[in-house]
Amino acid sequence: MKRLLTVLLISVSVLCQAQVTPRNIFATKFSADSFKSAIIPKSQWKPYPKTPDEWRIALPDSIIQSIIKTGEETAKKEMPQLSATILMDYVRSGDRERHSKISYARRINLMDLVLAESMEGKGRFTEDIMNYVWAICEETYWGVPAHLGVQKAKSGLPDAEDPTVDLFAAETASVLGLTDYFVGEKLDKISPLVRKRIYFETNRKIFEPIKEVNRYGYLSKTTQVNNWNPWIVSNLLIADLFLETDESKRASNAYTYSTLMDAYLNSLGDDGGCDEGPSYWFAAGACVFDALETLSSASNGKIDIYEQPIVKNMAAYIYKTHIADDYFVNFADADPKLRPDGLMLYRFGKALNDDALTQFGLWAFERFPTTASSNGSFHRMRRLANLLTVKQMPQIKHNYVPSTDAWFNDTQVLTTRASNGFYLATHAGHNAESHNHNDVGDFLLYANGEPVIIDAGRGNYTARTFSSRRYELWFTQSQYHNLPIVNGKGQLAGRHFEGANVQSTINKKEASLSMNIAPAYDKEAGIQTWNRTVKLNKNKNRIEIADDYTLNQTPTSLEQVFMTVCDIDTATPGKIVLTTPKNQKVMVLYNDKNWTVSTDLPSTEGMEYKSFKTKWDNRPVRRIILSSKNLQKEGKNIFTIAMN
Repeated sequence: MKRLLTVLLISVSVLCQAQVTPRNIFATKFSADSFKSAIIPKSQWKPYPKTPDEWRIALPDSIIQSIIKTGEETAKKEMPQLSATILMDYVRSGDRERHSKISYARRINLMDLVLAESMEGKGRFTEDIMNYVWAICEETYWGVPAHLGVQKAKSGLPDAEDPTVDLFAAETASVLGLTDYFVGEKLDKISPLVRKRIYFETNRKIFEPIKEVNRYGYLSKTTQVNNWNPWIVSNLLIADLFLETDESKRASNAYTYSTLMDAYLNSLGDDGGCDEGPSYWFAAGACVFDALETLSSASNGKIDIYEQPIVKNMAAYIYKTHIADDYFVNFADADPKLRPDGLMLYRFGKALNDDALTQFGLWAFERFPTTASSNGSFHRMRRLANLLTVKQMPQIKHNYVPSTDAWFNDTQVLTTRASNGFYLATHAGHNAESHNHNDVGDFLLYANGEPVIIDAGRGNYTARTFSSRRYELWFTQSQYHNLPIVNGKGQLAGRHFEGANVQSTINKKEASLSMNIAPAYDKEAGIQTWNRTVKLNKNKNRIEIADDYTLNQTPTSLEQVFMTVCDIDTATPGKIVLTTPKNQKVMVLYNDKNWTVSTDLPSTEGMEYKSFKTKWDNRPVRRIILSSKNLQKEGKNIFTIAMN
């Protein structure tokens, strides 16, 4: 269906969504032979500086000295040790964090040492580098225990005879590939068996197992895939380009991995929306960019798909879902706050000739001047490219202007902002999205950059998070989103639990989303139709929620929930006053003849809920519950939200 998008009006009836579109961009635009002629031989490919002299040209001395100092501090640390007991944490207690902390630290420490040695060049760090490489190579499994489910054995321990590839196994391969690139010759001087071990283990644990394409859902060409696809592919690409010695295989593998990434681009709607949310975009769309940069570098720019509309739209998603400061739209498991990587966004914008994205990158780098010498847990090729961009950043003031209205037809997300500082985001969609919460018809509202009505977000990942018990967690349930509860029932998970008759309207007077959310609910709720409209009235600078419903019979209970981190004042009938930390006051207006008001405090006890103690600037997430006093089979409920 054609989407008509103008500044004045968008009015779209959505007939379908979230389909796999067989664009197959890499497979169509390129051939294996074209890759063989384009890929630079390994001996000639120099994507990063390798010697102290080269680094001094590329980086400010302050950054070089900071990285060397970090290497010195890392060399003093004891290497974190893994054990079978720690691996068993996941199946015994559900904990994921103890293993991850050790595993990630090993790889962070190795890169700290590798970069310090490459920049200093005195051999001070090579012994420690060798020890870390050897220890990592001796690990049975490079991923995390939570991802062992694809293996045939289900014991909680990894099966050494059945290697499989997850996110962090792929990350490990790229870490070892970068190690080989930067200090491989120095390791040879200690023992030629060190690099030989790298090649052997990456081949056995990564490059051979990944050939079983049908084993991995994230490589599917027939069903939607999520961030796993570009995240893994971007790491496979750079690792193989550094480690494979057979030039024919090297080019062939690069082509294969690129066509595997077609699956992710095929999974996106034409508008490029990310159903996992902005925080996951940095592990999804941004990883597509990582892969594209690697391919461009390794082919002298001959392998390039930046002209593709889907790539441009995918990139634009991130600034279209920016609310203010470090707040972003956070439906599903996405985090509400993140510090956007300005250097990467700037580079992506320049590659696409997208001035809005470039300016967003400049703004983000100015607002959150990430320590360029920091070594995070993931996306190492991105961090290296960022390092090499520091000297190139223009010394000019950004002209970033936040996006006003956006409509993502495929994921059915609407974002809009008013002249009084209100920012509204709402969506329809379905309840089988990646990192799904049961939240069809949910919305969130910010006032001048402060959260007022929120999506609480996700808790800590544990064994329960992605299991059959996921929807036992309160933050995944519709009863803890800004939605109605009917006869004590909320929405259910699954592809068929979705919004119907979805219509988005954007013009000078309003930005609104209308939908029938009845199909998303448990049948026991007894809902025939529940037509919800979430509107920003631009003339009056207020939010209007209208629910027009028909039930099978008179309900035993009917409630409307609002989630907030504001202080709550319910003393005045018909008006709930929400006060932000900066003392902004926002009113939720309701008919006090029809509703009573109560509040509760969702639990933060248990390993899944620890992050809720701090994630909203240490403010507790509260639930406001409006309970109907006039239970009727049919009715219309109206709630208005305005500045006090």
